[in-house]
Amino acid sequence: MTDGRPDPDDLLAQAQEAERAARRGRLRIFFGASAGVGKTCAMLAQAQAQRAQGVDVVIGIVETHGRAETAALVGAVPVIPRRDVDHHGRTLPEFDLDAVLARAPDLALVDELAHSNVAGSRHPKRWQDVEELLAAGIDVWTTMNVQHLESLNDVVNAVAGVRVWETVPDHVFDGADDVVLVDLPPDELLQRLKEGKVYIAPQAERAAANFFRKGNLLALRELALRRTADRVDTDMLSYRRGLRQVAVWPAREALLACVGPGAQGEKLVRAASRLASQLGAPWHAVYVETPALQRLPRARREAILKTLALAQDLGARTATLASDAPAPAPALARYAREHNLMRVVLGRRGGARGGWMRRDTAARLASLAPDLELVQVALPERDEPRGLAELASRITGDGGAPPTDWRAYGKSVLVCGAVIAATAPLLHVLELTNIVMLLLLAVVYSALRHGRGPAVLAAFVSVAAFDFFDVAPRYDFAVSDVQYLVTFVVMLIVALVIGQLTAGLRYQARVATLREDRVRALYELSRDLAAALMPEQIVEIGTRVLQAEFEARAVFLLLDGDDRLVVPDEAGVDASLAGWALAHGEAAGQGTGTLPASAMLYVPLKAPMRVRGVVALALRNPQRLAVPEQRRLLDTFASLLAIALERIHYVDVAQTTTVQMESERLRNALLGAISHDLRTPLAALAGMADSLRLTQPLLAPAHAEIAARLREAALRLNALVNNLLDMARLE
Repeated sequence: MTDGRPDPDDLLAQAQEAERAARRGRLRIFFGASAGVGKTCAMLAQAQAQRAQGVDVVIGIVETHGRAETAALVGAVPVIPRRDVDHHGRTLPEFDLDAVLARAPDLALVDELAHSNVAGSRHPKRWQDVEELLAAGIDVWTTMNVQHLESLNDVVNAVAGVRVWETVPDHVFDGADDVVLVDLPPDELLQRLKEGKVYIAPQAERAAANFFRKGNLLALRELALRRTADRVDTDMLSYRRGLRQVAVWPAREALLACVGPGAQGEKLVRAASRLASQLGAPWHAVYVETPALQRLPRARREAILKTLALAQDLGARTATLASDAPAPAPALARYAREHNLMRVVLGRRGGARGGWMRRDTAARLASLAPDLELVQVALPERDEPRGLAELASRITGDGGAPPTDWRAYGKSVLVCGAVIAATAPLLHVLELTNIVMLLLLAVVYSALRHGRGPAVLAAFVSVAAFDFFDVAPRYDFAVSDVQYLVTFVVMLIVALVIGQLTAGLRYQARVATLREDRVRALYELSRDLAAALMPEQIVEIGTRVLQAEFEARAVFLLLDGDDRLVVPDEAGVDASLAGWALAHGEAAGQGTGTLPASAMLYVPLKAPMRVRGVVALALRNPQRLAVPEQRRLLDTFASLLAIALERIHYVDVAQTTTVQMESERLRNALLGAISHDLRTPLAALAGMADSLRLTQPLLAPAHAEIAARLREAALRLNALVNNLLDMARLE
């Protein structure tokens, strides 16, 4: 909203989010760089304080690892007994989720969020147990290290040379209500390791030789601090979105580069990228499309989109902002405040021009948002043609703006003439003010129907026609009354203003329609994918939607059971390029930095757990994806398709696992029944053989030997049955 009033949709979304949060428990994560920094101790200490305030606190599971100081902090906090789980003949203690749910405390302490549960538990991961507790309305406090974050897994592997197999998805960390950073300098942590306060002696020696090296600890500490800072920055932005017209808070360095319509935008983008790199700060690059810039030649608009693509390649977050204001300053100020961007990078031409009548963007922005810091990059005085071909194209208009539709201008003149002709017989009946209103209505019609240029022409034609045909002396531009001059001036100004506002509203309506189309396409795709039960259905839905939204022929390359890419027999599909997109998780081919001359664009289908395949697109109009919003829409489509494929994959896995479990259970039951049925007669047979040997009178030696052999055979068969039962238990 440009008038500072809150958006009703935002208020409704905030109310719905508050209602969902009220029904759900709160999650607090005690976050650290590595084991031994004191996360569990900090959690227990704060839990003791909560219990002293009357909060019902229980310990679901806390791993003391033999540390006396950690065990001492447990104190009088009630501990939920662990349940015993049989795993390959061993009994392992595990977190009892059902007992905590039945106890329904106000706060549950669940240590080691990244822990993998023993096979046979309800959830394979402990963070899933925590999600169920939160859904039940129970607050949860937990601990985790930075190396367990899924997005940082590869980084930790490269830094420390250790592959971490127990990970937590980033959405769990990002969705936590509170994150408490527990930090400890590496030297103190190494000293605690030597003193046996982290691991017991044998484990401490192995840890000091492998993972617990000072370089590793420094790198992990930096990762933990940066990830926590990112989380705090996200929380601050979420809080600021609930405020209106709030000044930028200089809590963190962040840049906003404003890309203009000139040909020197690349220099501005590169300068902003270097500055952001020096500051180690995130940065955004935006282009504000004002009504005056809507009439830019097609070549200039494509150059702007290429500049935004360059900014995105350099690490910027890009956006195209629509503004109905004549200058981009209001839209820039609003965007900077919404994203808390303190510094704005603008281009500056040589020499000041215009004075107070024509202030540049920097001056307008400084007036609108004095809390922003402005950085100006020197640009050339003007963009000159670089060659005869470009000069000729500028003169002739080839490759520039689309040809002017003179018919629209003619129709605007005809509308004004029609109004004058219709009111001529009624000149003695209608007041001149009513004729002025009708002429203004013609200007509004021209603006709505034909745009800004024809509306301006209609304004001038209306004033001239009104003077010539309706104002005495008629059929002459002479004015008998000086007051009519004021009427003409006011009429011209009102007509121009109405035409400009109407054309601007027409543009805003077109932008809103495009946004609505994108939202509708996302909704329809999500709805159709929710009902899909097979990969073939997802492929059919994706092919149809991509054809409708992007005018592209889509070819899906999915993974088979051996995780190999299945390349269909389609014309133009490059298997090697598709394999590169799958391996790197990045788009390749047409319009990208990898083999841009390719005839097709290859977009990976990245799901939360892994890449599920590649979709190859043969675009009829590749320039459509040059618009950042359209490219983000394509990425969103690919993400939704990948999530649907992953959902179906895990449904198949769950069904297969269920069938296997039922088959295993049936086989074990059958083996158990047969074995028990066999053991009883075998035991009876061995007992009768013993009875034969002990009967009076004693058996003859030959008969006694037969009885002994019969007993031995029964015992061997009984041992075989016992071994069969043991094998069933092991499997």
